[in-house]
Amino acid sequence: MTADATPPGTGPQVRATTLLRRPKLWLMPTILTGLLALLLSLLYMGGIVNPQRDLHHLPIALVNADKGKPLPGQKQNLGAQIGAAITADTAGDEAQWRTLTRAQAQEELDSGKVYGALVIPSDFTDSVAALTTTKATERPVMTVLTNPGKGSLGSSLASKITTTAAQQASLTIGKQLTAAAAKADSTQKLLLADPVAVTTQVGHPLGNHSGLGLSAFYYTLLLVLAGFLGASVISNGVDTALGYADNEIGPWHTRRPTVPINRTRTLLLKMGMTAGITILSVSLVMLACVSILGMDATHIPLLWIYSYCAALAVGLGVQAINAAFGGIGQLVSMFVFIVLGLPSSGATVPLQAVPGFYRFLSHFEPMRQLSDGARAILYFDARGDAGLTRAWIMIAIGAVIGLLFGFAMTVYYDRKGHKRLTPQPA
Repeated sequence: MTADATPPGTGPQVRATTLLRRPKLWLMPTILTGLLALLLSLLYMGGIVNPQRDLHHLPIALVNADKGKPLPGQKQNLGAQIGAAITADTAGDEAQWRTLTRAQAQEELDSGKVYGALVIPSDFTDSVAALTTTKATERPVMTVLTNPGKGSLGSSLASKITTTAAQQASLTIGKQLTAAAAKADSTQKLLLADPVAVTTQVGHPLGNHSGLGLSAFYYTLLLVLAGFLGASVISNGVDTALGYADNEIGPWHTRRPTVPINRTRTLLLKMGMTAGITILSVSLVMLACVSILGMDATHIPLLWIYSYCAALAVGLGVQAINAAFGGIGQLVSMFVFIVLGLPSSGATVPLQAVPGFYRFLSHFEPMRQLSDGARAILYFDARGDAGLTRAWIMIAIGAVIGLLFGFAMTVYYDRKGHKRLTPQPA
């Protein structure tokens, strides 16, 4: 700066009203803000606006334990008839019925592979037959089992489907009974018309501090946010400390001398700090959720290690994207890890109840992989087949992709001589 130069900020000031009349100043913020609002609305609401319409092949167990003899004139007992009718129903494809034994169904409930079950008891045919005699003591019962570990909405959808199937079976049996008991009085006919009672039980119970099956989703969201926000703060902090970004807090503005360092070494520094600081952030997340708020959680050491690796994978991905895309990196990261991740996670709305676009995203979107692992640890005894094995694999793949992509881009920029800023004097 020369001696007679006007110091910055001391010359004539431009009026805000003057700038507001410049169309070019409005153009880009208006376009970007409008696009963001439109995309966020379509992506978020598109995944949950009509789950009943989009519902396809929700896995539900069908247990036929009926051992009774067929009624007169029939080749199969009532349990076999009901099972055949339910599995052969092609009018709708809402459910994917899996014919299992009672033990197999419980195994599927405990591993989160089915959203519910319909159980026909061993004495079902005998109990129905007894309704037409003086030996009748109570209505036969079919049991609907729910699985709240798959989320409150998923469990509710499964419960609705199984209850409807049981009620339809009761009405079908009722028509057979009333036709065969023409001499029955009005009270008996009322009983025979709808002879089966349907009860609902929890097939895989959760603790009272599990958010009705939603604590795994919100815990996963915390891990993603911890990784995303932590990496963003670290990236901005490092750039400010190295003199590649201004530091402005309220009315105070500072600019540090620029440290001569290339993009690759800067990314290495940011990723190293991310690995270290994530230890603290994950520990505080667990302290708040488990110790202070009392969230139901077992396998605490495993949960901590998993949480750290999950948040770190997100953080490394954010650093890689920031290094590759520069100023818009945080916006790109937000779409990759949050905007596209939430509706395709399958944690609040089952993947079987979202449009195909979100089911496609769920194969690789990070939040789906992380929520499956968290759900397995919190609800399904940390079983690998409940989603934990896949989650570990996808965390490893995601971390490797983040490292390779980030360093590939920074090495390329460095070799091309793309410097970030002209060094500033001390």
